[in-house]
Amino acid sequence: MNVSSRDLRAFLALATERNFTRAAAACHLSQPAFSALVRQLEESLGVRLFDRSTRHVELSQDGVEFEHAARRVLSELDALVLGMRERAARERGRVSIALLPSLAADWLPPVLAGFHSAYPGIEIEVADVLSEPCIERVRSGRFDFALAATRAETPELRAEPFCSDGFHLVCPAGHPLAQLRDPRPRDVTAWPFIHLSRTSSVRQYLDAATHPQPLRSILEVDQLATVAGMVRAGLGVSIVPALTLYQFSAPELDIRPLRWPGLNRRIYLVRRRDRGLSPAAQGLYDWVMAHRPAKEKSAQRG
Repeated sequence: MNVSSRDLRAFLALATERNFTRAAAACHLSQPAFSALVRQLEESLGVRLFDRSTRHVELSQDGVEFEHAARRVLSELDALVLGMRERAARERGRVSIALLPSLAADWLPPVLAGFHSAYPGIEIEVADVLSEPCIERVRSGRFDFALAATRAETPELRAEPFCSDGFHLVCPAGHPLAQLRDPRPRDVTAWPFIHLSRTSSVRQYLDAATHPQPLRSILEVDQLATVAGMVRAGLGVSIVPALTLYQFSAPELDIRPLRWPGLNRRIYLVRRRDRGLSPAAQGLYDWVMAHRPAKEKSAQRG
């Protein structure tokens, strides 16, 4: 017995239309060819699927049972074919992601390595930039989505929570602040401070958390690696997000977690509202959502 999906679709067309002419048209067949196909199906199965008269076509008792099975089989087949086509589409194409340097340098590389291993035919473009440039790349349509520290919820953009990021005090090893169990803003403002530039999300969070008592800024730099070098040299202390601590892992530095009200950076995945993601972009979107940074663990070293 050899029953094809074409046979099943012809059977279901007749079961739905109850009319050979309309069912044949729905299957893009002539009526004689369609009638022959149905007859051959019944002969293959060894049962009568339809009760026919000059005016009516009705399902037989066997036909009713066969209809349920045929719909289930075709539904599963269609889902399988769709899934394989989507997978094939994800095996090639191009996707672009803009994200904060703190995510791009440490969290992203192993995530992208896993994605590239699973989908080696997909070309990936990465922009490691600050939040505003991240969002602008998505707004302009140049990039598929972004990971930024700004909740860009607008008529053209939508933002969904991606992860949260606590803050830590970094200071030279043996510094008086490292001896405190829970440093407070007033403790930190007494010491020279190495700041990131005002355009960074880190700076914006710190300014809000310490207002109206400003930190004693003696230097303002653009790169976290520069912050680490200045603190190691004893020029001052700094406060950085947990996702950047890989840059401060050195015996010359002490790290203390901070639990100040409002000092918790939120990272959002930002994409356009008016367009869907390509199969390649959807693949990377699903992958990064499944591999979000682990919830921050308490970090204290000294």
